[in-house]
Amino acid sequence: MKTEWNDLGVKLSEPILQTLKDLNFIKTTPVQAACIPLLLQKKDVCAEAVTGSGKTLAFIIPILEILLARSTPLKKHDIGALIISPTRELASQIDEVLSKFLEHLPQFTHLQMIGGAHTVVQDIKEFTSKGAHIIITTPGRFMDLLIRQGDKINLAGGLKALEILILDEADRLLDLGFHATLNTILGFLPKQRRTGLFSATQTREVESLARAGLRNPVAVTVKEKNLGGDGSRTPSSLANYYMVCEGNQKLAALISLMKTKAPGKFMVFMSTCAAVEYFSLLLKHFLPSVTVMSIHGKLKTTRFKIFDKFRSLKTTGLLVCTDVMARGIDIADIDWVFQFDAPSCASDFVHRCGRTARIGNHGTALAFLLPNEEPYVHFIDINQKVKLTPMELPDDLPDNLDEIRQMQLNDRSLMDRATRAFVSYIHSYVKHECSVLLRVKDLDFGRLAVGFGLLTLPKMPELKNRKTDFFKPLDIDLNTIAYKEKAREKIRQEKLTIYRETGVWPSSKANSGPMKKNESWSEQRAQKNRKKEKKKLRVEQKKRKRAAVDEDEWNELARDARLLKKLKKRKISEKSFEKQFNKADAAPSETT
Repeated sequence: MKTEWNDLGVKLSEPILQTLKDLNFIKTTPVQAACIPLLLQKKDVCAEAVTGSGKTLAFIIPILEILLARSTPLKKHDIGALIISPTRELASQIDEVLSKFLEHLPQFTHLQMIGGAHTVVQDIKEFTSKGAHIIITTPGRFMDLLIRQGDKINLAGGLKALEILILDEADRLLDLGFHATLNTILGFLPKQRRTGLFSATQTREVESLARAGLRNPVAVTVKEKNLGGDGSRTPSSLANYYMVCEGNQKLAALISLMKTKAPGKFMVFMSTCAAVEYFSLLLKHFLPSVTVMSIHGKLKTTRFKIFDKFRSLKTTGLLVCTDVMARGIDIADIDWVFQFDAPSCASDFVHRCGRTARIGNHGTALAFLLPNEEPYVHFIDINQKVKLTPMELPDDLPDNLDEIRQMQLNDRSLMDRATRAFVSYIHSYVKHECSVLLRVKDLDFGRLAVGFGLLTLPKMPELKNRKTDFFKPLDIDLNTIAYKEKAREKIRQEKLTIYRETGVWPSSKANSGPMKKNESWSEQRAQKNRKKEKKKLRVEQKKRKRAAVDEDEWNELARDARLLKKLKKRKISEKSFEKQFNKADAAPSETT
């Protein structure tokens, strides 16, 4: 139930009320009505609310009120509030909302510390020259700046004035592996502070973080009731559907739906970066009247520019993306969300759907499921309390295989992208969180390969002894397919000549050695993973070795190891080496 801003039980300042009026926020949402008074009454809050429920205002308003209520004004480099977000896009979005409020509160400064477009040097320079009373940041960048030495920045000193800490999308912060980073940051913060922890789903990790970082927190859970009376984790204004289709029908079904549902704004979620890159090119070809954009985690500097461009788009637009865009991102007027693949994490299913039907608006979400994935519907109902309604497959789906293959024959780079997308999809399926229901052995690899428009099947262990009768490879020498880019094709031809003469393909990396003639991409990836595992094992062995001795003994061993390495590097004779080593090991009095 929505409440007037003046009926919250706490008095809001005039500049804040004016901004709310300018932004046309007439009434509060339930999460705002619950959290704002608690934070202003000096309580720590651990809030869980459905996606799109207005959590951003639920912590921005208390931050500003708390800083306004200070008995002494903040100095230039005092940090009064810290907001930590899991992604750059969400941090930028929070910064945008905060900027609207600060137009009426010019006494406060703010700074966004994120990767991508902002460099560390720029962040240091801006904080040193202007300061920042409110910092919006991502955990990795902030910890880097916090522990940085040698630069003229003292964030640790500024944090002594901290009044309030906000952890936004806390479950995502922990999913991305920031637990240790957050613990390090918490160690620099004053104990006497207020803390707000906001997320759409509560997990054991979130509860653990709440116990570590919050003092006697008040738990706030805001859930909507559906017609059946059960608590739902998606808004009641969101219509959730699923469509069962074969692997070779997915793309055609998506194109067909896009043509019938346009105009509007659409988002398509895929499981891997390679799939996003490949299918976005196909969708641009088959939907020429639609503005198609793509975003994934490997885009570093251009990600926010694309996001901002799509958000400001006035015509029909489609954003193809990975789960990097699944949390907290607020894009106005998203009409449909398509889940091309089932997400690897069940909670991400809810977050993907939540990009539409935000703040009371209506929206529709559709998940494409393979025939072997139909039990996933029941799993989502039990695990995430989201009921999905079946939707019929469109009639007369076009057969785009020949056209897609012709596109690849005209440009080798598209053929490479198709193969990478297929391989990465299979690898992500192997690692799926719900592998009990979504089993690799149940996949119809032949139909999937047709759906990806492959020319031939790649060599990978997962395809051994699998039925692929539905797939008919092209009878063609793949080496005859050229790149459109002349410079790239010239390099390929030079390497192809060496390969035909020696039977070994020359590697592009100087120190990696030649690639074996028939080595599959899966085997190359497996080799990299084995190297990573060996490195992890060495680190673990070192930790166990250190735990087995006391600190003084460990320091002595480390000193001896460094000395040994240093002397060997200088190629000192054995006799001289022993003399130096014994001298270093002697007591100071004996040396004297």
